[in-house]
Amino acid sequence: MSYSIEFTTSAAHELKGLERAIQLRIATHIDGLAGDPFPPGSKKLRGERNIYRIRAGDYRILYRVDGRRVTVLIVKIGHRRDVYR
Repeated sequence: MSYSIEFTTSAAHELKGLERAIQLRIATHIDGLAGDPFPPGSKKLRGERNIYRIRAGDYRILYRVDGRRVTVLIVKIGHRRDVYR
């Protein structure tokens, strides 16, 4: 089963603001979420409801999985020092 990928407006804006090479690395990880929304290395964030994160180098992708709609919603993308704030 393949999940559809959706972005919040802010996450799409954050992705567009990054360098092209970093965008490509992050896009590869996001495309992988369509096939497996819980890949090895993904972690559920403590204190957050149904928010997971995956690492892409120094960047983090925060996302929510909706099993009923078969959708992965990308909530936030950012450098590891800033993304959790």
